[in-house]
This record gives sequence, structure tokens and C-alpha cells, in this order.
Amino acid sequence: MTSDPVRPDQDEDDTALGPPSIYDADPSEEDDLWFLPDDGDGEVEEDFLLPGPRADRRLLFDPRDWRAAQAELSYELADLAATFGALDERLRAGPKGWTHRLALMDVSDLGWWTGDRIGVDRLALWTGLRIGATGEDVQALFRAGWAVRRLTSGAGPSEGGWALGLTAFLDRLAQGIEEVPEAVADLAEVMENAEGLHPVTQAAIGFHAWRALSERVGQDTEAAIIAARLGATMGRGGAMFMPLALSGPGALRGVGATDEKLSAWIKGAGQAVLAGLLHLDRVNAWEDRARDAIHDLSGRTPPLLIDVLRSWPMVSAPLAQELTQASRAAVQRNIDRFTDRGLIREVTGQGRYRVWTAAL
Repeated sequence: MTSDPVRPDQDEDDTALGPPSIYDADPSEEDDLWFLPDDGDGEVEEDFLLPGPRADRRLLFDPRDWRAAQAELSYELADLAATFGALDERLRAGPKGWTHRLALMDVSDLGWWTGDRIGVDRLALWTGLRIGATGEDVQALFRAGWAVRRLTSGAGPSEGGWALGLTAFLDRLAQGIEEVPEAVADLAEVMENAEGLHPVTQAAIGFHAWRALSERVGQDTEAAIIAARLGATMGRGGAMFMPLALSGPGALRGVGATDEKLSAWIKGAGQAVLAGLLHLDRVNAWEDRARDAIHDLSGRTPPLLIDVLRSWPMVSAPLAQELTQASRAAVQRNIDRFTDRGLIREVTGQGRYRVWTAAL
């Protein structure tokens, strides 16, 4: 029996192993890695060489993109800053209750975007008397109450350092343990990279970043409240927050590229700030008219009731009684007088659990 002839391209070691297997590599095929993308010149892209594809190391919220968008929108940004400056000065010179009034209204309007949908009257009762919660929406009321507190008092999200500041602001500190949750640490890193940008731009970054990083129920509310406090840092301390939802959720609906998000943010925030400024003008005019209309009324309850209606957009008789520390009879008597003189109006249209608001 004769052996198989040796092919010209085989050496003796190859013939000793037998004929080529279908699993043997063909050296000629290693030069044609057709399954890997090339750079257009026939060369394999470096990111796809062994040991495998490399992770995308680009920043999730690259401050260079936001800086470029900010430069393109400098006129719109300056217009928003001017309007907010007027609101900031108005709140600095006005009564303290104005901030509380705008916070209740902004949080209530925000709820129509987040889905919580808590009316101003129920939010006022909850924040003033801690009543009005039901089994169905108690968590929504808790979130709304938290939002009002964060807009009207306490340190901002950047105070004390981004990591600990955000952790405390979002109530994520465990009792006795100052540990920063992973999502909050990621947001802190994003905000540290955004330092040097305009506060309005930082607010937009914080809003979109927290919505992307957080997986908790209520992250949309938290994102908006973080952004509202960050945006207000461009002022002089009169306004503790920048309104975002008083004229609708336009600022919160920005999608697409960075410049599109920032453009929607600036436009929507500008409309909300202007709406807040015009509302305070109407409240101020109402207060002047109301004080003239009650000059003939005796007692301390009428002027105190005006102070309450100036600070609260919706008031019930029990809430007015709590805030004025007057008797129930005195409160109800003066509410009836205010109604007869066209200073306030009842908004529920029912005989019980009635709520009144200033007739601006």
C-alpha cells in the first residue's frame, strides 16, 4: 500500500498529521476579518481588536456640549436672567408669604406633569394642617409636601459639597451613617463636571441627569425640585427657587439633542418666571384694594385674614383659624364679609368643606 503524495506546499510534519481538517485555520482568511468594521481604508478599527470592543468612555452629560449650547442661546439665557432678577427683587422686597404661595402653585402645577395631580386646595390643607390624605394618593401628597418644604426652606442641593449636599437634600442619609447612594454619587459627579456653567444650564443638566440616573418612584418630582433650587442661585437670595411649571411643563418636556433640551428649558422656565412675576403683581394690587375695603372693620382678624390670603392661594375655614389663631366664629364671620365685598370667592361650590381664594 503506497502513501499519499506530498503536496508542494506541505512539509513532512504536515503530512505526518494527515490531510487538512475543516476546522484548521486558513492563514489567508486571517487577513480578511470581514466580520469586524473597518475605518474605510481596509484596516480594522482599533476599538474592536482583541480583547474585544471597548466601552464608550464619553461623558453621559458632556459639559462641552452644554457649554456650546449655552453660547448659542446666550440671548435667550440673558432674557431669562433679567426676568428672574425682577422676580428675585420682588420677593426680596415683598412679604415672606409670597414665596410660600408660589411654591404651592408651582408644585401643584408640577403634579399635572408627573401624574400626582394634587390640587392647590388639598396641598394647602396638607401642608397647613396635615389633613386631606387618602389611601389612594397619600404617597403623592407626601412627595408634594416634600417639594414645598424643599422650595421654601433648607439648604440647597449644592451646599456642603455636591455629594453630601444632594444626599441630604434628597433625604437619602441613613440614620447615623453619612453614606452617599450610588445614584446620588453619579449625579454629584455630573454636577461637578458642570461647574462653571450658568446656573440655568446647571439646573437643566441636574434635571435631565437625575431622571436618567434615578430609578425611584417620584424621581421626576425630585429632578424638578433640584433644578428649581439650582436655577435660583443666579439671584440675590430673594427667590429661593426658579419656577418651572406655573405656565405649563414646557421646560420639563425638552428632548433630543443638547441644544434642543436647553432651548426648551430656557423658554419654559422664562414663561414660568414671568407668570410668577405677573401673579405677584395681581396679589399686590388685591392686597391694596382689600385693605382699603376693610378700613371700617374692627378687630384684629380682618388684617390677619388678608395676610393669610396673600400667602396661601387657597384657604379653608379651619386653615384660616389655625393661621390667624382666631376663633372659628370670628373667622367665618369675616370670610362672609370678605365675600360680600367681593374680596374673595368660594371655589368648591358646595355647602361643606368649602375653600376660598382671593378675587385677584
